[in-house]
Amino acid sequence: MKIFFIYPSLDSQLGFNYGVACMAAILKRAGHRVSFWQICEELAPPPTEQEFLDRLEQEAPDLLAFSVVTNQWPYTQQLAGWARKRFSKPLVLGGIHALAEVEAILATGLFDYVLRGECEEAFLDFVDKLQQGLPLNTAGNMAWRENGTIHINPMRALPDITQLPFKDYDVMDFQKMIDAKKGWVGLMASRGCPFSCTYCFNHQMVDAYKHDLQCGFKQLNYIRRHSVGQIIDEINYLLKNYRNITTFIFDDDLFTIDTDFVTEFCRAYKKTCSLPFVVNAHVRYFDQACVRELAAAGCTIVKFGVESGSPSIRRQILNRHMTNEAIIEAINMVQQYGMHSSVFLIIGFPHETRENVFETIELMGQCKPGRFRWTYFFPFPGTKAQQISQEGGFINEQKMQQAHNFTDQTCLEFNPALDLFLKKAGKIMPWFVNAFSDLPVADYYRQETDRILEMDENDWLDLSPNILEKDKAISEKFSRQNLSHYAVKYNRFMGVISDYFLNE
Repeated sequence: MKIFFIYPSLDSQLGFNYGVACMAAILKRAGHRVSFWQICEELAPPPTEQEFLDRLEQEAPDLLAFSVVTNQWPYTQQLAGWARKRFSKPLVLGGIHALAEVEAILATGLFDYVLRGECEEAFLDFVDKLQQGLPLNTAGNMAWRENGTIHINPMRALPDITQLPFKDYDVMDFQKMIDAKKGWVGLMASRGCPFSCTYCFNHQMVDAYKHDLQCGFKQLNYIRRHSVGQIIDEINYLLKNYRNITTFIFDDDLFTIDTDFVTEFCRAYKKTCSLPFVVNAHVRYFDQACVRELAAAGCTIVKFGVESGSPSIRRQILNRHMTNEAIIEAINMVQQYGMHSSVFLIIGFPHETRENVFETIELMGQCKPGRFRWTYFFPFPGTKAQQISQEGGFINEQKMQQAHNFTDQTCLEFNPALDLFLKKAGKIMPWFVNAFSDLPVADYYRQETDRILEMDENDWLDLSPNILEKDKAISEKFSRQNLSHYAVKYNRFMGVISDYFLNE
């Protein structure tokens, strides 16, 4: 069969689809043909309806397979609607959105089948059965609608990732992606996370597998890791077959969960490659031994999910159990070893107050990470945080359905004063962090943020379209004066300390 994968990532950051890369390799090994199209403005302008249909005709697949995250669901429906006009072959949808919304997806009538969970092996089984005309009621992970009734098969065991074939990079025009990302190349050494944060899909995935497989977390083997040898082989393959690679970024949920693994990997990496690399860490799985090995191997950025500087929000809303003291200590360790720390932040949580947001701002001003990336909270379907949001009556369903991302606006509504404050903080977060720091520019930014906070909706609407240009001009002035400050850099939701971006 010919399978054509479509991966919509409109108005969103360009990312690599690890799951499809593995599935493409498995399908090809079994004799199937595969092609892939990532629709993202960073690669090419989004297609018109005619251009989309022309591409389908050119590919002539036997099966059209969409890999979808929740924020891309509205656009995916548009694409599937276009396909239905001239494409008579089956449409199937997978990706994290399929796990939470399988019944709603099938109810649209746009898709014939839905695949849930990690589907590398399950998808091959489905394709083989479909090709041979065999009954699908034994195909694991699959759901379909027949005579008005939705059928959902149990999920099969999670794949052993050490036994999966090498990812198929060529199907994705990987060189074009490398160049679009300025040489940053993503890798994954592991899958799974030990935590159950309410806003993340991991607890949802674990619960679904535990239910279908009738087992506990330990028996599920949710956290799986490639061997160090496999990771080094992949790095060597990429360096040999692609050009312009400048940095490797590990997209594992938690790279530092096992210090022994970190040590083994780092010692092998520095014998293999001199390029810098980036990892995700957790303040509770991060110690001197770990940070020492990372620094010695050439790690340049260590990223932490902090989300909120409010201990009560972290504990009561997010199920994230860490202290502000531990956060500060971890960031200090990174910087003591000459690396750059990066922090993920979210604002606009259900039941979050203006004071809670300022706790986040003040924590960043106190610990001064190398950079921080902020977004608005998004209530992903099926998560506990969505349930909290629904019970509080905070979700604007229309905004939620129309949101392509969670960086530009929130789909939650509180009260007019808090909603306006979130718009301001979400637009120019670095100014607020500067204002609540001990940086030499703090007084200037305190005056600017006080002025912003006093603005009504109309005044803010007049200022906000040009505020990033103003941030750039102010940053250039302070940079000439050699005054440390945070400015918006690299994308519209990243604040970076000038000590870093002036020395790149």
